[in-house]
Amino acid sequence: MKMKSILLGAVAMTALAPMAFAEGHEGERGRDGQVNIIYWQAPSILNPYLSGGTKDLESASLVIEPLGRYDETGALVPYLVDEIPTVENGGVSEDLTSITWKLSEGITWSDGTPVTSADIAFTAEYCMHPEGGCAQGAKFDGVKEVEIVDDRTVTVHFNEPKPNPYGPFMGAQSPIIQKAQFAECLGAKAPECTEANFNPIGTGPFVVTDFRPNDVIQMVANENFREEGKPAFASLTFKGGGDATAAGRAVMETGEFDYAWNLQLAPDVLAKQAEGGMGTPISAFGTLVERIEMNLTDPSPELPEGERSTVAHPHPILSDFKVRKALSMAIDRPLLVEVGYGQAGRPTCNLVPAPALYATDNTECLTQDIEGAKALLDEAGWTDTDGDGIRDKDGKKLSLLYQTSTNAVRQDFQALIKDWWNQIGVETELRNVDASVFFGGDPGSPDTFQKFYADVEMYANNFDGTDPQSYLAAYRCGNEPKPSSQWQGENINRFCNEDYDNLLDELSRTGELEKRGEIAKRLNEIITKDTMTIVPLVDRGRVSAKSNTLGGVVLNTWDSELWNVADWYRMK
Repeated sequence: MKMKSILLGAVAMTALAPMAFAEGHEGERGRDGQVNIIYWQAPSILNPYLSGGTKDLESASLVIEPLGRYDETGALVPYLVDEIPTVENGGVSEDLTSITWKLSEGITWSDGTPVTSADIAFTAEYCMHPEGGCAQGAKFDGVKEVEIVDDRTVTVHFNEPKPNPYGPFMGAQSPIIQKAQFAECLGAKAPECTEANFNPIGTGPFVVTDFRPNDVIQMVANENFREEGKPAFASLTFKGGGDATAAGRAVMETGEFDYAWNLQLAPDVLAKQAEGGMGTPISAFGTLVERIEMNLTDPSPELPEGERSTVAHPHPILSDFKVRKALSMAIDRPLLVEVGYGQAGRPTCNLVPAPALYATDNTECLTQDIEGAKALLDEAGWTDTDGDGIRDKDGKKLSLLYQTSTNAVRQDFQALIKDWWNQIGVETELRNVDASVFFGGDPGSPDTFQKFYADVEMYANNFDGTDPQSYLAAYRCGNEPKPSSQWQGENINRFCNEDYDNLLDELSRTGELEKRGEIAKRLNEIITKDTMTIVPLVDRGRVSAKSNTLGGVVLNTWDSELWNVADWYRMK
């Protein structure tokens, strides 16, 4: 049966359990004392369902876990279950319309109470609530019902055959939350549950003892963690804020911290820090793409609050495809890579750069074309009527607000792109926002990337695992952040295309790997090449740093970087 092929390929390594003890790593829980982690983007919440920010998702992954994860190769591995459900083991129905998960025996929350199927079903209810806003809603795309079979078993029913049924409860973006703790937090009440959102009860190796948003998290070992002798560390400090330069220095030069995430630094800076001798850079390529998102709605502050950046008001400039394409054509992507990433980056025209099955061979955007961009703007009716160097049309200047998070590499990119856009007659105002705020989920903040109160914005993100279905589903019509969803949602640029949605539905029910690849490539082309709604810039390798005394670290670009923190230990 061809529809099964995706299931066979995706779970080829499901027999793997989480990493076994490294040699010399046996002993009592907490035997290695303290471990210190630094993320220069500080967490603002520990509930990934209320934030699309990686720093929130990964800090939360220390505490709350999914049923299964993706390992460093992208293979599916069980965490709270004994095995990943497949057609072959009876966990996925023959007609591919359901998947059944069975919790391992004896799994408990950190408060000592048992994890049950009611918690799993509640997690789906929480994210899918019609009056709420869920940052990870695409994970539940196509879910009809989550049925409680018994205390340890649930069956997820889909509204049509789902050859890739590993959206809900799989990977760090879709962890299980405790029903007892979040029961009063459904729908519009979700952002109001501060205690639950800051101090979630989990199954992970650590428990929160103190959380200061946008600053520091203190944690201790979970005494009810399911694996004996883990974690090796009795306590953990998770420091947020500052910048990537200081984070890298704190591991590789001063040794104050054991692990530094996402060192978005120029190659020469990274090499100089490594000479400090206290730590080592680690890197791997995955699906992380630095890109520019085009706002298809009007972010003007002249609009009433609640109407800015909503589909009720199309963008007065960027609704024109020719303008969006001209902006892309003016960019020199190879130079951006040289300046910002060196060997840790590759210029790309793809939103999904990997695995190869899903990546297009589109290279059209890789050659800068300033003159072609000027001609395209001429065609669109944007000309410089008053000779000031800035194009105008119908009395309106071609002027854009370009925002991103505060980071040296991103500010370098902004300066270069502003210059290129100026060369084609586009006036560009630059703004950078503290990363903790920009990637936070505060519905009251005007500065989040979800709210998008700018014309264009630049950032990077990626997806769990190796299948891009949920990632591409983020751009489905109706999935945009808006007031009624507390500004949660993944369709950041408010894109809506009927052909795109129809292809998403086709991808959802297609099992043959080759055909899935063809559909995914077409989806990528629609949103990048055909519409230029997303302008990819750099396929970024993930670069982090670890202390030379920290063992067990396995860099993972397919899940949370902290996916195997329970296996970390201090080398003697």
